[in-house]
Amino acid sequence: MTDRPVTVREEPLVFACAGAALVGILHRPARPARRGVLIVVGGPQYRVGGHRQFIHLARDLAAAGIPTMRFDYRGMGDAEGDFPGFEATGPDIAAAIEAMVAHVPGLEEVVPWGLCDAASAILFHAATDRRLPAIVLLNPWVRTDDGIARAYIRHYYRDRLKDPAFWRKLARGGLNPLRALGSLLRLARTGYGGGAHDDHTTCDGDQGPLPDRMAEGLARFEGRVLLILSGRDLTAREFEDAVAASPRWRALLDAERVTLRRLADADHTFSNRAWRDRVALWTQDFVGGDGG
Repeated sequence: MTDRPVTVREEPLVFACAGAALVGILHRPARPARRGVLIVVGGPQYRVGGHRQFIHLARDLAAAGIPTMRFDYRGMGDAEGDFPGFEATGPDIAAAIEAMVAHVPGLEEVVPWGLCDAASAILFHAATDRRLPAIVLLNPWVRTDDGIARAYIRHYYRDRLKDPAFWRKLARGGLNPLRALGSLLRLARTGYGGGAHDDHTTCDGDQGPLPDRMAEGLARFEGRVLLILSGRDLTAREFEDAVAASPRWRALLDAERVTLRRLADADHTFSNRAWRDRVALWTQDFVGGDGG
């Protein structure tokens, strides 16, 4: 990506959500586009991101003229309050959008961008805000007990059996075959019947598997979607397994409004520069298109 120009300003913002002060960093070009990006943070981390991922992304997008903000949820990073769980962060996202619009003159639309459970959080919120013309989802989190068990069996163990290093370790006595077999059988019982399952209860008491509730969020959202999946990530594999098992998910992703991109060699967080730059370019092209 290009070096960011001196015309990009990075401004700290403090804004309120449910009585708590949240902290964000706004990356504002001198001549911002009318459409910006809000980086929604996933997992137990804050607005910098693993290996400074969110800083790099925000600077790259701002260098292209796209105003971008990254921020901390309640209870995370420098924000006040208690973390409500990713399914209940809609008020945090809404407050961040309000703050962003208030501080960027001419900003009309905001595209939330989220990795892992931040992508899931975006799906729960997106349909409630008409200022969102599009969303960007990376390796969405659809975790259930049976889903991750099946993903381990279909992907992790299958790949291990194809790996010569696994067989060399087994031959040297560096692996207990009975223990490994026991682990595999426990996963099989969980993933294919007879094992423990999630109770599928959300923070507000709604019932249903997480993948189904996320599909409902995507169905209610009418805007465009950029979906980016890593090739070497178990979370992405679990998501793809959930899609393959759901006619509704397949129909949703087959829609013309959905753009699917894959990085075959990338890990969960797109941790090297080539992967990070590719994600930034895809995001820039997607956000800047259609009048951005």
